[in-house]
Amino acid sequence: MKFRLVKTFLMTVGLSGLVACQTPSSDLCETCASKSDLVFNSLADSWDEGIPLGNATVGTLVWQKEDALRFSLDRTDLWDLRPNDSLSGDNYRFAWVKQHIRSKNYLPVQQKFDHPYNRNAAPSKIPGAAIEFPMAQLGTPSQVRLFLNNALCEVNWPNGVTMQTFVQADQPVGWFIFKHLKTPLAPVLNAPVYMKDHLAGEESPVTGQSLERLGYEQGTIEAKDNCLVYHQKGYGDYFYEVAVRWHQEGETLLGTWSVTSSLVSDRAEQVTAEALHRGIAKDYQTHRAYWDGYWAQSAVYLPDSVLQKQYDNEMYKLGSASRENSTPISLQAVWTADNGHLPPWKGDYHHDLNTQLSYWPVYIGNHLSEGLGYLNTLWNQRDTYKKFTRQYFETEGMNIPGVCTLTGEPMGGWIQYSMSQTTAAWLAQHFYLHWKYSADRRFLEERAYPFLKEVAVYLEQQSTVGEDGVRRLEYSSSPEIFDNSLQAWFTDMTNYDLSLMRFLFRAAAELADELQLEAESARWKTAEQQLPAFDVDKEGALTFAKGFPYNASHRHFSHALAIHPLGLIDWSHGEEDRRIIRATLQKLKDYGPDYWCGYSYSWYANMQARAFNGEEAADALRTFAQCFCLPNTFHVNGDQSGTGKSRFTYRPFTLEGNFAFAAGVQEMLLQSHTGIVRVFPAIPADWKDVAFHNLRAMGGFLVSAERKDGKVVRLRIYSEQGGPLRIVLPDSGEVQQVDTRAGELVVLK
Repeated sequence: MKFRLVKTFLMTVGLSGLVACQTPSSDLCETCASKSDLVFNSLADSWDEGIPLGNATVGTLVWQKEDALRFSLDRTDLWDLRPNDSLSGDNYRFAWVKQHIRSKNYLPVQQKFDHPYNRNAAPSKIPGAAIEFPMAQLGTPSQVRLFLNNALCEVNWPNGVTMQTFVQADQPVGWFIFKHLKTPLAPVLNAPVYMKDHLAGEESPVTGQSLERLGYEQGTIEAKDNCLVYHQKGYGDYFYEVAVRWHQEGETLLGTWSVTSSLVSDRAEQVTAEALHRGIAKDYQTHRAYWDGYWAQSAVYLPDSVLQKQYDNEMYKLGSASRENSTPISLQAVWTADNGHLPPWKGDYHHDLNTQLSYWPVYIGNHLSEGLGYLNTLWNQRDTYKKFTRQYFETEGMNIPGVCTLTGEPMGGWIQYSMSQTTAAWLAQHFYLHWKYSADRRFLEERAYPFLKEVAVYLEQQSTVGEDGVRRLEYSSSPEIFDNSLQAWFTDMTNYDLSLMRFLFRAAAELADELQLEAESARWKTAEQQLPAFDVDKEGALTFAKGFPYNASHRHFSHALAIHPLGLIDWSHGEEDRRIIRATLQKLKDYGPDYWCGYSYSWYANMQARAFNGEEAADALRTFAQCFCLPNTFHVNGDQSGTGKSRFTYRPFTLEGNFAFAAGVQEMLLQSHTGIVRVFPAIPADWKDVAFHNLRAMGGFLVSAERKDGKVVRLRIYSEQGGPLRIVLPDSGEVQQVDTRAGELVVLK
């Protein structure tokens, strides 16, 4: 029934969408074009504008470096995991930090925790290698296209030569095929240069530090018959390998590549040999099957071509960067910088908003499986987090480093955020959301509540209850207000820490109630009731903390976390909450976006959607797409348009703004966080024709709806788990409850 519904619905929608194929190619790798494909008349001349391909384990960027077609190759577990010596010793304790806060002698803290992150090149994500094809005989391409439906890049030359390349969806291999070659062509394997003088120009964690600082001996490249293998030793016993293997028959060159690391048993040379034995046809069939299934999960159809194209590309990147058993999406995922430097911010796992925002679109977007790559890693690294919690915070339970390595070890940095007291609460929200959107009771029992409980135990011990009966943190922070200065430690609870603690205790109590654990539920309810009220200024807007109003443009809306994504302050709660929401959003507008990054616009759009301001949400998303993204849709933090949308004009590539954009579109189309399903809750008035297919609502409901000429003409809900469905009827605005059975399709329009 579900599959037939997919086909029936898509045929009835009269709007263009990603799944609508145009004329297929007749080449070996049959393609299916869409209006959202990336199409250029030349190859990009910088790595960060390359065509991105990936499968959450390996990835490549296709671009042109000087006179060669270049594939920049990457793998998620290419890491220098050397220990940070500063994160050890008797002073590796929050109690020691608090002593220096009290004495107002903060420099020793910065020297111990902050300076090593800036000074030392590692631990860090590291780049892979590159394959190049000399273009002297090929000339300048006439077209470069990324087929989103196929996750395949095609390059065409005026002389009839074509090249197609893809990263196989479930194997750590990439394929390439050239056709109509008039002369032989062979790939060249280029290794990163680890032994040379520092590169010229600024060097910092933001711009990327020189690879030479890692201290590696330069790796070796071994040439065999139609095979090149690069072996690079890293820190300690770690090494990685890159292999490319090919054969040319007549006018066709066919080849495959792989990247492997010593953290797995596979070797790149063997992986490429097995791939060629399987053949490109078989691998491409498997590849297409994955992507056909991925795109069938959900789709949106927008009347705004800018937002439609950006959305489809964001969901493509999500499918390229996350799988159920993959590592989480890091700052750059499978597209590490190929510029002779380490990636911006060391390509690490930033949990002060970056990983969290990256997974926002998996819930409403109906990609819970892709979201499990995040949750499985967090779950599997619990012992590492508990060790960190015992060492640094000296409590039981579990907190998580705000900046960490592939294996979950803390990396230091600005410790107000890299070792924030409440990071784990924000990450725990994703376990809560997976349960709420899936209604998977086994996940609730075995993963969601146990994870939240560990965090609740820690927060209960980390905070104290005063004689006035109020629970507080002795010192509090709010990313990234006052940077890493002494002033960044607030003596009153920040709304950031407060909102995360309130959410965590409330959610833990809710899940304990669901599991009929009455004593535990009462414990967490009591802890929440002991927390102070949110602080607001005289206009009613949320502050950073008491006496610290939002009074200057800032990139991180940490003070407003209670509005979104936590939903503790919500429009549905009545006039008091609405007043706070209106005032908080107005303050953001009043002080303007001078110091916003691209992700700030995406986050702002999500908040405006929660306030049912469709025009404001769409406008912010359009600004993000047009001003903060490169031609390949990569978010680069700074304003690239020259139109004054931000005073940040730099271009470090990170992914969280891209995925938060997709979530903003979804929030405009479907909301259910209050327990009531609302379709098209926050769309602009001029969006008369808009539709979506199989977006997910809380409770395990898949919703499909179409609006035509300003009226909802189709509304269908598939109930995965069964249970009560509460939905706002589009015609009357009344809330209707429908008791559903598992597998039932409810047709309301």
